Amino acid sequence: MIIGYQGVPGSYSEEALIQLFGENANTKCYKEFEDVFIALQNDEINYGVLPIENSTTGSITQNYDLLKKYGYYITAETSVKIEHNLLALPGANINNIEQVFSHPQGFEQCSNYLKNLPNIKQIAYHNTAISAEYVKNQAQKINSAIASKRAAQIYGLEVLVPNIQNNKENWTRFIVVSKNYESTAKSDKLTILFEIPNKIGSLYQILEKFSKEKINMLKIESRPVGDGTFSYCFYIDIEGNKEDINIKQAIKNIGKITKDFKVLGCYKKNV
Repeated sequence: MIIGYQGVPGSYSEEALIQLFGENANTKCYKEFEDVFIALQNDEINYGVLPIENSTTGSITQNYDLLKKYGYYITAETSVKIEHNLLALPGANINNIEQVFSHPQGFEQCSNYLKNLPNIKQIAYHNTAISAEYVKNQAQKINSAIASKRAAQIYGLEVLVPNIQNNKENWTRFIVVSKNYESTAKSDKLTILFEIPNKIGSLYQILEKFSKEKINMLKIESRPVGDGTFSYCFYIDIEGNKEDINIKQAIKNIGKITKDFKVLGCYKKNV
């Protein structure tokens, strides 16, 4: 079994993968989020681990869009505490740093600290750990990266300033994606996808079905369909198992009044 993730060793995605599959998992890393989906499509990997939501900056909408594009399934989830650090080469001085590399979400999650460094140029990169790797390879003490302490250890960098994220309780939720639907009797969370027209009361009709069946809705995410009609597709997380009677009834009723309804996964909720 091979597990894919976006980034390089030392990334938060790899940390999530280790939490889910263990230290000895057979892994492959990819440059972009979509590369993981393409690897699944080509049977290079069996599962992909991808970030889906951050507790500070919100959803990673690109991965929601990719789930819809490829039609794959969520089989598991986990959360990783994100502790960002300013990293640089050994012996570097923060007063001499001219530029910092990181993923755009890394910059956003550390915006308060970065306001104190107005003269340091922020350069967006593919991933926090890739940024650390780049700083190591460039071997210039004017460069820095925002990444994890594990990335610092892997790439031989020093932590100039620890824990620079805005919110000290900063978590990212990761999902496991598969070409195949998988579920067990212990699964207690569903993610569903559907489209509705841009009409008054369309969404209310859906939410009413959940309320009627006494289903707890955990999250709702909307994304434009992109056909010029201002119609939207919705990703909704709910508590329960697909085999629960009330869940079955809600799915049946919602399927009748929506377009392209699909259960994207029934899996164990990460508490």
